[in-house]
Amino acid sequence: MCGIAGIYHLETPKPVDAARVEAMCDAIAHRGPDGQGVWTAPGVGLGHRRLSIIDIAGSPQPMAAEDGRAMLVFNGEIYNYRELRHELKAVGEKFRTDGDSEVILAAWRRWGPDCVTRLFGMFAFAIYDLEARTLFLARDRLGVKPLYYALLSDGSLAFGSELKALVAHPLLRREIDPLAVEDYLTWGYVPDHRAILKGVSKLPAGHSLLLRHGTPMPQPRQWWDVSFADRRKGKPADLEAELVHLMRQAVASRMVADVPLGAFLSGGVDSSSVVAFMAEASANPVRTCSIGFDVAELDESAYASRVAQQFATDHVSSVVSSNDFSAIDKLARMFDEPFADASALPTWRVCQLARQSVTVALSGDGADEAFGGYRRHVFQAGEDKVRALLPQSLRGPVFGAIGRAYPKADWAPRPLRAKSTLLSLAGDSVAGYARSMAFLAPELRDGIYSEDFRRLRGEYRAEDPVLALMNEAPARSGLDRAQYADLKVWLPGDILNKVDRTSMSVSLEVREPLLDHRLIEFAASLPENMRVQRGQGKWLMKKAMRRYLPEDVLYRPKQGFVTPISQWFRGPLAAQAREIAGGAALARTGWFDQRRLLSLVDAHVAGVADNSRLLWQMLMLNKAFASLGVS
Repeated sequence: MCGIAGIYHLETPKPVDAARVEAMCDAIAHRGPDGQGVWTAPGVGLGHRRLSIIDIAGSPQPMAAEDGRAMLVFNGEIYNYRELRHELKAVGEKFRTDGDSEVILAAWRRWGPDCVTRLFGMFAFAIYDLEARTLFLARDRLGVKPLYYALLSDGSLAFGSELKALVAHPLLRREIDPLAVEDYLTWGYVPDHRAILKGVSKLPAGHSLLLRHGTPMPQPRQWWDVSFADRRKGKPADLEAELVHLMRQAVASRMVADVPLGAFLSGGVDSSSVVAFMAEASANPVRTCSIGFDVAELDESAYASRVAQQFATDHVSSVVSSNDFSAIDKLARMFDEPFADASALPTWRVCQLARQSVTVALSGDGADEAFGGYRRHVFQAGEDKVRALLPQSLRGPVFGAIGRAYPKADWAPRPLRAKSTLLSLAGDSVAGYARSMAFLAPELRDGIYSEDFRRLRGEYRAEDPVLALMNEAPARSGLDRAQYADLKVWLPGDILNKVDRTSMSVSLEVREPLLDHRLIEFAASLPENMRVQRGQGKWLMKKAMRRYLPEDVLYRPKQGFVTPISQWFRGPLAAQAREIAGGAALARTGWFDQRRLLSLVDAHVAGVADNSRLLWQMLMLNKAFASLGVS
């Protein structure tokens, strides 16, 4: 795992200042504390920060191809590099190192831009071809590894693993994109089709970009997609066996490392499944770690300990205080862009704990998106049955009117929080799911915007790209389209973004075996009732894992990391909340209705309403503005 950065002149191949590339790399030094390097040639400069995982002494970067034709900077891991190395050797390729970086260079020489289809793993890399004078940028299928880029005023393109690397370039404009603010307030993160700063882009997951001196900037090319259009046939027992084989293969391939390796263990079905297969493949006890909370209803550590005992792991755990809010400023700086998933804080804590004993940790991320494991997937399947029974002409007026009149009962037990469900049923399947994904519904966002911001936003709504994506998805059903949206928007924008930034901040590599693309493609082909059945998500996966895991681990309610932000804003963070509504950077933009924000703060602090998610969003937005040096 590493950090990469670079500069490429699209028009005239002007000289590149090596010190400028080095400064970009220094801004992301946390991603690679074990080594650094910069290489320049007319019109191009490549930089690298290395976290040594495989072939520790033999694969420094930037790396030249064996024939000197190309230079590479690479962030990630290629899990099938040994198989590819053997295949490439058979057709005459030569290797000087034992790592995966040189395999990418040989694959480029043999297959050109199509080399990405042969690479199994997580990656973001740049290859400069000295003969063709082209720069090739590529990102892995699911977007595990990030890659930002921007066109600058001198005609160059700057790129880097994090926005920090681009901000270190003096020619990057630090102007906030108001449409990104609309996106952020809707989803709680800035999705990959936009960035918080104008002029900055993110290379989408499963895309590549081929640049050539003297030619216009092209659009990224999609080289991989997942399809829900076809249904796999077979007996449940056969599908179970295939699933177990794919999971076992995915876990084993991610256990290759020349440094200490372990796993996160929450005690949920996903991380427990990964640990089960790790224990099966390892001759030594698997190192596992988990965190607990000092609030009993939030604490899952007993389940983690139980699974650790079952598989005789070398387990460590730590307790996170419910008052663990001292690192909020650090958290904002980690992400650069505003990020409102409050579980980032405990995720960072478990990364810190893991880094004390390992350099690589396997996680259980990805199974919910692939196998329909979220509550909203179960609701989507159920709501679509209602939609099939009642025409839109009836649902729209009836459910819409009831939903708008129904109180927003955040304080009530879950079964009584019907407002979102009613409003979702009033729309079609796609619109209903987009509403269920949102942090803030359109009417709530409009309530805090100023007239100036509404004018800047124009006709754009954050739901628009997601609705288009779902409507055009290779899918058959509403559940298919929902999971497609999660894999394309939520997964890279929230989950993988969170894990990458928190782990890289402590120089820890995290690998996600349940995001093996072969496993994702298998899951997308399953009949709906193999994903969601009788109100239960991840149906086939849980059934397949019954031979490995106890029933109460498999079928207990999903919890995840929970952060008590509601209590914080009624206590130690109340003053910060009032500052957001009054004299903070957000107020100076003129984009928000200060009076409305202050009333929401007062209502929350008084316990009249729970506005904690909105207040957390606004707090993190304000801190992101400060960390980027904009106002």
